[in-house]
Amino acid sequence: MEDIVFSNYTIDFARVALEYCVFVEKIKESDKKTFVDNMTKVLPLLYLKISVIPEIKTCYDSEMENKVTESMYEQVQENIAGLLGGDDLYLETFHPDIQLSDSPVAVKISEDLADIYQDLGNFIAIFKNGQKETMNDSLLLCIDNFRRFWGQRTVNALRALHFIKYKQEIEA
Repeated sequence: MEDIVFSNYTIDFARVALEYCVFVEKIKESDKKTFVDNMTKVLPLLYLKISVIPEIKTCYDSEMENKVTESMYEQVQENIAGLLGGDDLYLETFHPDIQLSDSPVAVKISEDLADIYQDLGNFIAIFKNGQKETMNDSLLLCIDNFRRFWGQRTVNALRALHFIKYKQEIEA
C-alpha cells in the first residue's frame, strides 16, 4: 500500500498550497487583475488536489499547533480587501444565516481567502518539518477542514472572482 504522506497526491497538494500561501503573503507585489487571474487558477487546483488524496488515519490524538497567527491572518485579509476594493463583497447563497434572514447575506472574498490561507499556512508549516506522523495528522486536519469549512469557501470565492475577472464581458 502506498504511503499517502509521501504520495504524489499529497506532494502535489502541498506544492499548490504553498504556492497559494506565498502568493497571498506577497499580494502587495501584485495588481488587482493579476491577483484575480491567479486566484481563478489556483483555487480550482487546490480543490482538485485535496479532493483526490486517498483516505488516511490519524497518528496522534493531540491538537495541531497553529502557525498562522491572528496578525498574519489579518494582514492577508486586509491586503486582499485593499486590493479588491468595492469588489470584495459578494452575496452568499450557502451561508448558514441565509435560512434565518429575509435579505441576502454579504460576505467578503478577502475573508474567504484569508480563512483558506490560515488552514493551508498551518498545514504547510507543520508539513515541512518532515516528521511523518505530524505530517500525516496535519494533512488529515487540512482535509477535514476542507470538507467542513474551506472547501465551500473556495468555490464561493471562485464564483465571485470569476465574476470580477469577466465583469466587463458579462455587463456588456
